[in-house]
Amino acid sequence: MAPIAKKSTKAKGPKVTKKFVINAQQPASDKIFDVSAFEKFLNEKIKVEGRVGNLGETIKISQVGDGKIEIIAHNELSGRYLKYLTKKFLKKMQLRDWLRVVSTSKGVYELKFFNVVNDAEEEDDE
Repeated sequence: MAPIAKKSTKAKGPKVTKKFVINAQQPASDKIFDVSAFEKFLNEKIKVEGRVGNLGETIKISQVGDGKIEIIAHNELSGRYLKYLTKKFLKKMQLRDWLRVVSTSKGVYELKFFNVVNDAEEEDDE
């Protein structure tokens, strides 16, 4: 005889609301990063319940201020997923060699330039 599977009757907890901010002020002020195109990319690519373009009322994406994007999620959404999508956008726009995504605090990601140091002095010695 096969064992009878019990159905779990877990009560759903309170709604989880998470707020994420992606700060791209530095590259946006240098005119190399298009914030509105990034906002459109996030709207198209964020998956909800395994489906792309299924944001509905659960996730709100808005542009706040100059170069900041705010994502408010009323369901489970990880910051690592947003970091992944940001890196994917940078790669698509061929900016991945100059910009990196850094978490400055919980729920806040910032796009920063790589620190490029001229190694001309070292090359002259060789």
